[in-house]
Amino acid sequence: MNYVIGIDFGSESGRAVLVDIENGAIIKVAEMSYPHGVLTKSLNGKLLKANMVLQNPNDYVEVLTTTVRSLLEETKVDPNYIKGMGVAFTSCTCLPVDQQLSPLCSKELYADQPHAYAKLWKSHSAEKEAQFITEKLADHPYLEKYGGVISSEWLMPKLLEILNDTPSLFEKMDYFLEAGDWIVSLLTGNVSRSTCSAGYKGLWQKKDGHLDKEILQSIHPSLADVYTLQLRGEVIPVGSPAGTLTPYFANLLGLSEHTTVGASIIDAHAAVPGAGIYKPGILQIVMGTSSCHLLLSEQEISIPGISGVVEDGILPGLYAYEAGQVAVGDIFASFIKHQVPAYYTQESKERNLTLFQLLNAKAEALEAGATGMVALDWHNGNRTPYVNSNFSGVFVGETLQTEAHEKYRTLLEATAFGTKVIVDLFEEKNIDIHQIVVTGGIPKKNPFLMQIYADVLQKEILVVDHHQIPALGAAILGAAAARDKADEKYALNSAIQKIGFKDYIQYSPNKKNEEIYNKLYGIYRNLSHYFSSNGDLLTLHKLKTGREMNNGAKFMESIK
Repeated sequence: MNYVIGIDFGSESGRAVLVDIENGAIIKVAEMSYPHGVLTKSLNGKLLKANMVLQNPNDYVEVLTTTVRSLLEETKVDPNYIKGMGVAFTSCTCLPVDQQLSPLCSKELYADQPHAYAKLWKSHSAEKEAQFITEKLADHPYLEKYGGVISSEWLMPKLLEILNDTPSLFEKMDYFLEAGDWIVSLLTGNVSRSTCSAGYKGLWQKKDGHLDKEILQSIHPSLADVYTLQLRGEVIPVGSPAGTLTPYFANLLGLSEHTTVGASIIDAHAAVPGAGIYKPGILQIVMGTSSCHLLLSEQEISIPGISGVVEDGILPGLYAYEAGQVAVGDIFASFIKHQVPAYYTQESKERNLTLFQLLNAKAEALEAGATGMVALDWHNGNRTPYVNSNFSGVFVGETLQTEAHEKYRTLLEATAFGTKVIVDLFEEKNIDIHQIVVTGGIPKKNPFLMQIYADVLQKEILVVDHHQIPALGAAILGAAAARDKADEKYALNSAIQKIGFKDYIQYSPNKKNEEIYNKLYGIYRNLSHYFSSNGDLLTLHKLKTGREMNNGAKFMESIK
């Protein structure tokens, strides 16, 4: 028997799966949290910039080593039968490294320098840089491919932030790499960048390559040659081989030097092959702390507010669209943690339920529209369609009688409305969506939420009945890369059909809720337009700035 390993690096932990190449069976799963966790407030006792989110990249190597060795030790599989490895990584998570690919934060000189660490995808401290790059690209054809706005989550704003804040660090780095590309480069000894990360986060397009030198120089003179310096590296398609394991990593992981390593892929995007999708017209929603919406198509159309359309971005031979919501599960978790009265906790104990189960039961007992409220799901900003990390949440309709479970249901509905905005964007441009497939931990845990999505969208929802789909998708790409293939498109499609997951839980829309949710959605859209465009207000951005300053006088000064 032959096997492949898929490794999925998420926001807070990583996991590896050992998969049978012939039938797609997941033989074993190993998971580990990052030892240093997620750094949001301080680094070594020093405060971080507002909205900066860091990680220690050495954690990624530790998770990789521990989980892969655990698979081998627990299954006793002969390493010679493991033919390939695939890597999926949450993105855009990026880091500066030296010529030997060592993270700069590992050097004593930079141990206290935040910009020497990995910036997690949800680090939004480069918003100023993102807006500046967007302005510079105002007349550039690439901007249309990214919905008209460059996000602070992406590679170039984060690199420009380093250049603006610590130019000496910029000069010292040899490479600035997506974390997924960094792991693949470490494993193979060859620096490469995948079409997925380069296309969606690095402003690369298959037909035209990278941004030209003149545009880069207009952004900052030191960026003129950045694609031949800090951002150099061959761009290779997903599903293709990046190389084989170096002797060092073969020994460290306990694998054969002949093991092929595939090009990396963004973790959400890996869920597309993982869920068995290889044809156009199926909207894949990867739902977790945030939601990523992915759609394959044979046509390229400019759509405002999306995160990108990239040829070969997920599968060779197709255009792949990405849109998203910057917070979904994070909103629910934050509400349960900070805004539920103690008597709910007491009741949950008396009824032998978790607080989540109690809130769900109470919220589900309400009829659609019965809360009398609508919310905007912008608590961590907005990705699609406004691409603005400075937005914050809005509740409308709350009264003195409002209860926590009513607000909870309103938040569930808000995230469904946010998804409907994305579906409408595609359908208004005549891009077919004939099926919706949802993956991630939340959909399996919360059937009530999935029924709300079906009712709001008035479409059938298929939930993949497995929670390791991105890791399985990475394994599929590793298997495709390990094959002797004449046509990478069909070799990959074959691997998807053979290994991709095929069991779903189905949710059908309840027609009786259609009219109610259409009216609530109309209010949601009106609120969205109002708070995204009304310049006379003390806007959501300014209100959020006041909280970050934690100083009334400074806040008043900022809004003059």
